[in-house]
Amino acid sequence: MKFAVLGAGGVGGIVGGYLALAGNDVTFIARGKHLAAIKEKGLLLRTSHRGDLAVPTAKGCAIDEYDDTPDVIFVCFKYYSLPAAIEFAKRYAGDNTLVIPLLNVFGTGAVMQKELPGVTVLDGCVYIYGMVESPGIVAQPASILRVFYGFRPDMNRRLELLAEKLEPVLNKAGIEGHFTEQIQREALQKFSYVSPLGAAGLYFDAVSGDFLKEGEPRSLFVGLIKEIEALGNGMGIQFEKSLVDINLKLMDSFTKDLTTSMQRDVAHGGPSEFDGLVHRVPRLGKEYHVPTPLYDKISNWGIKNNIC
Repeated sequence: MKFAVLGAGGVGGIVGGYLALAGNDVTFIARGKHLAAIKEKGLLLRTSHRGDLAVPTAKGCAIDEYDDTPDVIFVCFKYYSLPAAIEFAKRYAGDNTLVIPLLNVFGTGAVMQKELPGVTVLDGCVYIYGMVESPGIVAQPASILRVFYGFRPDMNRRLELLAEKLEPVLNKAGIEGHFTEQIQREALQKFSYVSPLGAAGLYFDAVSGDFLKEGEPRSLFVGLIKEIEALGNGMGIQFEKSLVDINLKLMDSFTKDLTTSMQRDVAHGGPSEFDGLVHRVPRLGKEYHVPTPLYDKISNWGIKNNIC
């Protein structure tokens, strides 16, 4: 299959790299020194469980250099770069192209679909831990790699066969792929991990291990998860298991010194996903009449500290 992967960082670099290693046609849309390194020598994945994986067939180009029509566009930009992803899809998505956002922010597919009425934009989410180590090198310090995607209930399912075809392609590449009828539940469940982790991690300047022992970071992390679970129930989404139990178990799979991409972005003084990962929850709470006092607290703290 032919893929355009928007972003070659901790998500796009790993997902696209595994797909390229399996023989698929993958083009990374990247920029700066990272793009220059990919163009010169391909991509290197530095993994904790498979060692170093060279991807010499990885192709890279700037967003305005692409000139093709892919089968699948994986959107792996940060949420604040969503307008650029929408413009890319307007130009290059064909009638038979699936657009699948793998962003941290819940509901990104529906946001994109409003701007792309003639394009099939699914919902998606990914469980992964990765980061750019240096130009041309993406690190994957934990083995977890799962991609969920699917149609929202109100969507035209004209490209359902292509969506079905994608699942075995992902699995063959070593990516645990799931084409699911419950994508909104799966996406909110993922959001219930990454949003509380990012919010509490930033608020307390905490690392992953701080959430596995009793203390203020863990208490806040658990409280934020419960607010997401209540929000899901208010939206009519029922979860099969406690999200707190699921997320604490998930935390066990990581090393204890990890930080989130939002923490790193804020530390570097650049834009972050704070709006999508934090401010969005109180907005949804008001829409569905679900109280979110802990998220309100962190949202107001972020405004006071000029976090964007």
